[in-house]
Amino acid sequence: MSPPDADFAYHGGVPIVDFAKWHVGSSPEEKQKIADQLVRACQSVGFVFVINHLLPPDKLGEAFAWSKKMFDLEQKQKMLAPHPPGHVVHRGYSWPGLEKVSNSMGDEDDPGLIGKIRQVVDIKESYEIGSDNYPEQPNVWLPDHVLPGFRQFMTAFYWDSWENAKMILQAMAIGIGLDEDYFLRYHSGHENQLRLLHYPPVPAANIENQSMTRMSAHSDWGSITMLYQDDCGGLEIENPQKKGEFIAAEPLQDAIVLNVGDLLQRWSNDTLKSSLHRVTLPPRQDRFTGNEKLTRARYSIPYFVAPMEKAVIETVQQCVNEKNPAKYKPITWDEYRLMRGSMQYEKPEACTT
Repeated sequence: MSPPDADFAYHGGVPIVDFAKWHVGSSPEEKQKIADQLVRACQSVGFVFVINHLLPPDKLGEAFAWSKKMFDLEQKQKMLAPHPPGHVVHRGYSWPGLEKVSNSMGDEDDPGLIGKIRQVVDIKESYEIGSDNYPEQPNVWLPDHVLPGFRQFMTAFYWDSWENAKMILQAMAIGIGLDEDYFLRYHSGHENQLRLLHYPPVPAANIENQSMTRMSAHSDWGSITMLYQDDCGGLEIENPQKKGEFIAAEPLQDAIVLNVGDLLQRWSNDTLKSSLHRVTLPPRQDRFTGNEKLTRARYSIPYFVAPMEKAVIETVQQCVNEKNPAKYKPITWDEYRLMRGSMQYEKPEACTT
């Protein structure tokens, strides 16, 4: 990793940015200082712990309690809200083995690549939630009688998370020399995705010998990702100074783990870094049990922030000069997500339940 920046506090090598002074009535100078810290952190590591954000600890605790209740349902109950076939609509429940996360771009000239990628199964299950006012990605809700109150809470939590995201997008804009609302003009909040994730216990040996994975190394596709995680651990970030080496992003209570997505890297002409990350074994030995060294169950809740589907993502001029010309062609979010998503789910005719 880079030498520590004296302006930052760190947790396990990941910078911490405090948003306590980012609120209505804050001075431009206070906002600029936070924005500069955020951008510097995203230039060096691409990951940041955000503290004193807008979601209180009790709300986060409630979200994890609802997530656990949902994953504790019988399999036949969870299958009442199945993920649709294929990769175009990303909503509802994905059972272990359905999705395979990778860093493939989806434009490779290799017809057999999907099969190769899927040879090692991701041992996780997920439930995807979006805006109920986004017809291109219709939600697949559990029937209300299966888990009363779940839909109501998660809908509110989705929009509460969007308030956090707006604050962070404003800081990103200020930090690279744009007006505060530059990125917000490309985002409505309806294209985002709230994902509940459960990594069931698995023998450590299966992860170590790579016969199974929790989640393979990948970058995120959109603008930013905000991750809420429990205290189990297992998230790792690639060392930007040494490719292939990963460092543990150990949980920091009530903090958001923020990372830059591919689109924001493109927007900023690589000023902001979309880093590879993965989920593997917890770093602490007290997260294992029994002779098989079963991992403890892990729960996390990422919130993926994406622009409007037809918004054209072009490199901003503040990040272009003679020594650093524009590296990327314009692309829409719709084009990019379909390209990347094509590698995560099998084509509908190949899917089975």
